Amino acid sequence: MNFNGEDLARKSLADRLPPDEAHVFRDCDLTETDFWGAPLAGARFESCVMEQTDFRKADLDGAAFTGGGGMRTRFSDADLVDAVFTDVDLSSAVFGGALLTDVSFTGCRMIGASLTGSRGTGFKVARSNLTMANLGGCSLRGELIEGVRFDDADLSGCDFTQATFSDCRLRGAKLIKTVFAKADLRGADLGEPDDGRLKALAGAVINQAQAAAILAVRGITVV
Repeated sequence: MNFNGEDLARKSLADRLPPDEAHVFRDCDLTETDFWGAPLAGARFESCVMEQTDFRKADLDGAAFTGGGGMRTRFSDADLVDAVFTDVDLSSAVFGGALLTDVSFTGCRMIGASLTGSRGTGFKVARSNLTMANLGGCSLRGELIEGVRFDDADLSGCDFTQATFSDCRLRGAKLIKTVFAKADLRGADLGEPDDGRLKALAGAVINQAQAAAILAVRGITVV
């Protein structure tokens, strides 16, 4: 089914969507729309308003979201395998319990989003703003993470083993039990890590300028 420019705000659509069709939503108002448990595998959402849209328990495997978005969209317990988010506002979105295997987030605004408690083998993120986001326990093991802001984000328990950071920021990020074993942090702005944060960086690769800045905060000058 195709929906073009329709006002679907606050409607319940799960029972209106045939499970054997690919659905397209283009320039639609989906404010508080109820997609709870909906069959949306392969669906496309293009430039839609998604303010508090409810995708809980929906089948969104292979779905593509491009542009649009809104605050507090709910993806809890949804299946999102191979889903793609491009230039979407996902501020304060909730992904707890969602299956995020091979999901990609590119150019997304994810300020305050919560991905803690999500399931799967990992996801990809690039050129996105995750300031104050909660990624507690997530795995980005071995990923190339490019152009991402993690300022003041909760990265507690995250696994960044062998990940490569390029043009990223980690200023003020919470790093309790975060793993950076063999991670390449030479392309990351680490801010001014305190002793607790430095412990989390054990095993990571940093550059000479980063090392000098860390030592300078402790009154040690490298010559």
